Amino acid sequence: MPQVKNLFLLLCFFCAYLPFSQAQNLKEKQSIASKILGESVNYSIYFPPNYDATNRTYPVTYVLHGYTDNETAWVQFGEIDRQADAAILSGEIPPMILVMPDAKVTWYVNDAEGKKRYEDFFIEEFIPHIDKSYRTRAAKEFRGITGLSMGGYGSFLYAIIHPDLFAASAPLSAAFYTKEMVVNYEQERWNNVEGLMYGKDLEGQERITDHWKANNPFELLKTADKEALKSVKYWIDCGDDDFLYEGNSKMHIILRDMEIPHEFRMRDGAHNWTYWRTGIIDALSFIGESFRR
Repeated sequence: MPQVKNLFLLLCFFCAYLPFSQAQNLKEKQSIASKILGESVNYSIYFPPNYDATNRTYPVTYVLHGYTDNETAWVQFGEIDRQADAAILSGEIPPMILVMPDAKVTWYVNDAEGKKRYEDFFIEEFIPHIDKSYRTRAAKEFRGITGLSMGGYGSFLYAIIHPDLFAASAPLSAAFYTKEMVVNYEQERWNNVEGLMYGKDLEGQERITDHWKANNPFELLKTADKEALKSVKYWIDCGDDDFLYEGNSKMHIILRDMEIPHEFRMRDGAHNWTYWRTGIIDALSFIGESFRR
């Protein structure tokens, strides 16, 4: 009977400790004071199990939210912390830090007027802040990026503009828009979405400015350094019922024609959290393969 009692006490201790241990894996409402943006930027950060019990350094993946969401979305709706715990413990993905910044509706770019320079903040302030503040492996080989919709666009854009910073990019339901799509947008949609960053009240061909071209993946690929592009591994995933299926399919075709190695997936699903929640671990697994040696 003493053995049974001891086993019972051990089980009680473990059950009491486990929720506390898992809670320590996630920190929300973190912030960085940005000189570039002139304001504080919030972020959530997930740590792999046993982060606090070791002195190890870890790879880091930036996980970007979609339009009108914030730094809490991937935790609240994507359940990314719970999923990552299980995937790391099962060996499906290697231990990694996940960083989820708030980008508001900036599209992760610098705006046309130079007042909201989110890309400059992310590259010049945010990544260095994360590497300085936490035990990351601060090198391209151990840094990945993913995201959904607006964040999928941002995760791909950063990888092709800054291929020296990322080992892998895994956009989900990325907001890839061709020149023809943008020219034909309804005016209300343009003013309320892209116009916030590229200039309101532009019509038709007026929208295709040099600034827009400098932030459009289709345009950038026309003159990109192919060898630099090949230094990043790409995973593109979009639902067959997603309104963004056309842009993602065209991106796959262009990359294939350019002979840029990448993985393209089109699963059953639409532009919603059910799709992203069931796809994020596959994306992290793809990124994680870049971290393994």
